[in-house]
Amino acid sequence: MKKMFLLSFIAFIGLSAYSQEKVVSPHETATGKNISVRYGRPYKKGRVIFGGLVPYGKVYRCGADSATTVTFEKDASFGGKSVKAGTYTLFVIPNKESWTIILNSQLGQWGAYSYDKNKDKDVLHVDVPVKKTDKLIEQLTISLPAHAMIIEWDQTKLIIPVHFS
Repeated sequence: MKKMFLLSFIAFIGLSAYSQEKVVSPHETATGKNISVRYGRPYKKGRVIFGGLVPYGKVYRCGADSATTVTFEKDASFGGKSVKAGTYTLFVIPNKESWTIILNSQLGQWGAYSYDKNKDKDVLHVDVPVKKTDKLIEQLTISLPAHAMIIEWDQTKLIIPVHFS
């Protein structure tokens, strides 16, 4: 009886661990004045990123593993549109010439898998032009210099204006 209980317990623990979503990429928090971004940092690894690994015209979590979050410490203008202070999930829809940047109020999402059932919680959409770079960026990088959020990966760069009241 004890042996059967022990085997059942080990199987339960093993299945529980297996069913957990695994974090496979390093995570980072970029911090700027009154804003921070928490995201997973996938690598290019020789892959075609935009139009390949990340399809054009489809919602992407803008990172790896759990969906990227953006926290505004104060009310702000993000890409020219007003956003209240708070924490939001960041999604993007990449296209060749521009990306749609989305802030969504539903936190705790894993990737973009449940975006469609939560898209009614979008608080803003803004289109941002794509800049092609000569420099190859191996790892997804989000930086927060004064008055902007910059997203760079592969040979793609986006600059989203950010201003605080």
